Amino acid sequence: MYPAKFEYFAPRTLAEALSLLEKYGDEGKVLAGGQSLIPLMKLRFAAPRALIDLNRIEGLDQLVEEAGALRIGALVRTKACELSQLLHDRFRALGDAAPQISDPIVRNRGTVVGSLVHADPQGDWGSVMLAVGARVEARGSGGTRTVTIEQFFQGPFASALQPDEIVTSVVVPDPGPRASGTYLKLERKVGDFATVGVAVHLSLDNGRVRRAGIALTAVAPTNVKATKAEEALAGAELNDSSIRNAAELAAQAAEPRSDLRGSADYKRHIVQVFTERGLRTAAEAARAA
Repeated sequence: MYPAKFEYFAPRTLAEALSLLEKYGDEGKVLAGGQSLIPLMKLRFAAPRALIDLNRIEGLDQLVEEAGALRIGALVRTKACELSQLLHDRFRALGDAAPQISDPIVRNRGTVVGSLVHADPQGDWGSVMLAVGARVEARGSGGTRTVTIEQFFQGPFASALQPDEIVTSVVVPDPGPRASGTYLKLERKVGDFATVGVAVHLSLDNGRVRRAGIALTAVAPTNVKATKAEEALAGAELNDSSIRNAAELAAQAAEPRSDLRGSADYKRHIVQVFTERGLRTAAEAARAA
């Protein structure tokens, strides 16, 4: 099926893009990688009057470390994250997730920010960003504002982004000197959506957990943090008992539904197994950092 008729714009500045978005309002859609938007348009689930392509705007493709924090611009492709040594070294949860996202075609074009804006509860990047405590920077007619990733996700395919705003970047805070993470994903075949995904991030201080981040994919109406599991680990020494307890609490945070991919009980069990495995992997890497 072909998309409905639309006007196409390729602005060269963010100000021009925002002006177009303000003009068309809800009838305008922003295009970065297009790996979510274009299929929806082909199926006519989305029929924007105007398509505003960001790809000619300079400065939105930066993947840089600033004062220890990581800034991922709106045009940074998943492939760039997959190839980044910085992510594999200091922001390992992101580095582990990147090669597991969809297939090479999607990774070559799809953007990290675009995935977050799409807010699919089966999206891998959403859980990773929840685990690492990222924040979203959005520019609109009223200026720039920052939204925590927890506040950004508001429901299935729903975010806190206003109709006149464009997300310019996502920022991951400095993880500290003793930190690491990972992302574990169960899928029926390569390129499929997750049956279950678990993102884990740990920051250690004197052998104890300074901060823990655990987030789940595809087992709730949105990507969800396992808050009680995180709280149980804060200040704790990582041992078999504390890890098992956190994994059990993470499984309790899941709200899966039975479907062709598996029963709710099966998915909840996978959450527990992946959380325990992820915590052990992250702890070992953080201690060696």
